[in-house]
Amino acid sequence: MNTMDDTGVVAGPAASPTRRTHRLARLSGTGLLATLAAMAATTLGAALARAAGVDFEVPEGGESIPLPGFAVVTGFFSVLGIVIAAALRRWSTRPAERFVWTAVSLTALSWVPPLLCGADTATITALLGLHLVPAAVMIPTLARSLRPRTG
Repeated sequence: MNTMDDTGVVAGPAASPTRRTHRLARLSGTGLLATLAAMAATTLGAALARAAGVDFEVPEGGESIPLPGFAVVTGFFSVLGIVIAAALRRWSTRPAERFVWTAVSLTALSWVPPLLCGADTATITALLGLHLVPAAVMIPTLARSLRPRTG
């Protein structure tokens, strides 16, 4: 005989919408603070490189990249990183690990345009280094925010 007795089955605690919203707010807040830090660090790095003689002139347009341009681009892609982290938190079983792999891969891909732009060696080297600055701020910060809390 096959009988099914469901009386002993108890559903485990599901993440409540309030808890999920709280975790998303914490991730967003931490991510936005890290974004501001990454923007400041990248702009400072670009200013130091410019003071050391790097002109940041890209031959295709013939113009020099302005310092506020570094902040804007860093801010845009950092916020995109927060969105990716939030999506992985929602839909991945291992969001921190997946985020690190994704972010490191995208950082590596971000090196392609400077290498192909035709600028001088100093500009290319500075741009490659300046891609690592926000990555060094954003990736560890968001990965830590995605790790499960213990205790």
